[in-house]
Amino acid sequence: MSLLHPLRRLSDIVNQAAIVTCVVCVLVMLGISFTAFVYKLATGSTLSWTYSLARLFLPWIGFLSMTISLRYGEHVAMTLLVRSLPRALLTLSAAACLAVVGLFGALLLWYGWDYFLGANQVYMVSDQIQVPAKFTAIVVPVSGAIILLHLVQGFDLLEHFIDDDSAIDELIEGESGHAEERP
Repeated sequence: MSLLHPLRRLSDIVNQAAIVTCVVCVLVMLGISFTAFVYKLATGSTLSWTYSLARLFLPWIGFLSMTISLRYGEHVAMTLLVRSLPRALLTLSAAACLAVVGLFGALLLWYGWDYFLGANQVYMVSDQIQVPAKFTAIVVPVSGAIILLHLVQGFDLLEHFIDDDSAIDELIEGESGHAEERP
């Protein structure tokens, strides 16, 4: 257990870094699009490279947001069906779900690394802007590694074990606590 706590903290730190990276990618995409818009307004002509450059950030946003949603238990789950199971089967199904998630993360890491190593093309955004394909390819094994790291959170990744009554009580207490603090 002594090793599990630092790994869980590392998982949380990596998750925060993934959130910041996604926000930065979205802001860069918006900046590029805004630049194209202002240029079009000012000159009447378009910049040919803006769309191609902006879409290079989409794989980063997609893959990293997948890891973020996994960390918060927001992935696809059949919660209603699973919660109706007896406790022993619930635990078994949750363990099987984590095993499948782990397999998916391992496959992303394994095949993503080969994909990254083989990405030798260069995206010709414009004559002056050339982006190596490795820029977008590296996010595949990185997201696989993050998924595997998040598995140290265990059953906390799954909403199957959330007790609805205690969650509702926590929300009510949180709201009433804030209401009492207000003048």
